[in-house]
Amino acid sequence: MTTAWVVLQGRGGQFAEEMIEAGYLSVVFIGDYDIRPHLGGGAEVFRGAMNSVYLEMHPEKTRVAAGLAMGNLWAACEGISEGDMVLAPKPDRTYQYGIVTGGYEYHAGTDLPHRRRVDWKGSTNRDDMSPTLASTAWDTYDRVPAGFPLRGAGDAHAAGKPGPADRAGDLGRGAGTAGLPDGEQLEDFLVHNWASTSLGREYDIYTEEGLPVGKQYPTDTGPMDILAISKDRTRLLVVELKRGRASDAVVGQLQRYMGFVQEALLEPRQIVEGVIIAQEDDLRIRRALSMARNIPFMKYRVEFHLESAG
Repeated sequence: MTTAWVVLQGRGGQFAEEMIEAGYLSVVFIGDYDIRPHLGGGAEVFRGAMNSVYLEMHPEKTRVAAGLAMGNLWAACEGISEGDMVLAPKPDRTYQYGIVTGGYEYHAGTDLPHRRRVDWKGSTNRDDMSPTLASTAWDTYDRVPAGFPLRGAGDAHAAGKPGPADRAGDLGRGAGTAGLPDGEQLEDFLVHNWASTSLGREYDIYTEEGLPVGKQYPTDTGPMDILAISKDRTRLLVVELKRGRASDAVVGQLQRYMGFVQEALLEPRQIVEGVIIAQEDDLRIRRALSMARNIPFMKYRVEFHLESAG
């Protein structure tokens, strides 16, 4: 399958028509700044060099915002491969789609200096997309400011999937459902019902400028399922979801994400926490979590409701 990306060219797609006519995609995170010396070493090397540059330009921003912006800038400029498909939302809420045909180009002295050449094929709308692509792209339109992989559209980004049983908690009830076919639906269900869970009483899903950036926040070892922040802004919480039974491998995976947050995202006087959510645990994960006492395990319940049709 082809990897597909949403590339929002300016807030609300304001530069989409200009770039489509010119045969490019472009992103505008850092203005006319030459990023070429920092490309070629991967996303983490790029973020390590560029986050401080971004924060110097935007001192009002958080490290979370800087990490997201520079991660997306790298994705748009280098992470997207030639042959990948891109969808550019336009102000009329349709999408121009095309195939990336060239590597990164720096157009110094222009308003849109960071570009990739694209063979734009045509325009589409949500009704013409597959259900998976349509739901993800539409949700992404106002949420993601630049290069962002569409989950379920052939993207290969791997999501890492929080001890003992006597510390397990109930996730909460939320809306009734007949089942959760996959991890993506479980994640969407939790996000939608976040305020009605026990976690929602203490934490909020991370937002920047009103946009919920805490879902699938990118790291150097894959995207976190959910990044949340305590209501007093002193704790960042990494939430890892597992459909069905959780294995002990998820403990190390969560700790890697927590290490990334500690190194790259924490502001002064903040700490990082983690939680694993699954439907079941077993002896192996209970043993692993007994040595990771700062990581609680929570169980979710799926409820089945029958209603009269009359």
